[in-house]
Amino acid sequence: MNIQTLNTPEQLTTHINALIAIEPRFAPVYEQVGVPSLRHNAGGFEQLMRAVVGQQLSVAAAASIWQRLDDADLTTPSMIQHASNDALRAQGLSKQKTRYVRSLVAHDIDFAALETMPNEAVIKALTAVTGIGRWTAEMYLLFSLKRADVLAVDDLAIKVAAMTLLNLPERPTPKQLDTLTKDWSPHRSAASLLLWSYYGLLRNKTAIPL
Repeated sequence: MNIQTLNTPEQLTTHINALIAIEPRFAPVYEQVGVPSLRHNAGGFEQLMRAVVGQQLSVAAAASIWQRLDDADLTTPSMIQHASNDALRAQGLSKQKTRYVRSLVAHDIDFAALETMPNEAVIKALTAVTGIGRWTAEMYLLFSLKRADVLAVDDLAIKVAAMTLLNLPERPTPKQLDTLTKDWSPHRSAASLLLWSYYGLLRNKTAIPL
């Protein structure tokens, strides 16, 4: 199957223009926010472990715990397998997150194989890990696998921005948002990036009304 990816700002611009042709209400958003950053990362075990470690923590707290784990050489599957729970807890991991990290190691994900798997198959593989939900899997698709057609319907900022964009009376549920935006395919990653940028303007009250 042909899996589309977004690798460059130029490709993103092409997708944005195609998205605007489908949903013209994105035009004034694009005028305000410009071409968003692609925010790509290298992916792999470390990226997912970072996501698990950082759940429900401030950026600073997550960075501090990660640095302690890194300093203790506890950021690879083999080192974690040989470490005790007490050793992980000593670096700041809660009992729950220790269980999540152990689950990630135990699932032994074939990260190279994810590159050629359909989006839903990737989500299924990642959410099989205890502590990884659909939102984390969608972030992996967008920023690690660079997929071109991912709308993060579970993301609060996207739901708020979409409510304004689509002039909805209330914040949509993930299922409602997925239904409302099916026509945006195959350009939904461009939509996600635009909506995140637009949410930033709305939060700072600097957005020009649509």
